Amino acid sequence: MIKTISKIGNSHGIIFDSALLQLARLQPGDAVNVEVHAGGTITLTPMDANFTVEEIMPLIAETMEEYSVTMENLAK
Repeated sequence: MIKTISKIGNSHGIIFDSALLQLARLQPGDAVNVEVHAGGTITLTPMDANFTVEEIMPLIAETMEEYSVTMENLAK
């Protein structure tokens, strides 16, 4: 699917028509993570804001363990 970048106020953007939103399972107001990769490829990943505490806590523990030295240094 080819889209054109349009000027929107002082910014630029791509219009997501309803068919594109439906294919991506997105709707207005949804948060997406935007990543720019080497070579200029851009990916949009829908953010799921409906995590439970049980799902989040293991991820926090893993992050804290992986970056424990960094966290200790930041706390000083």
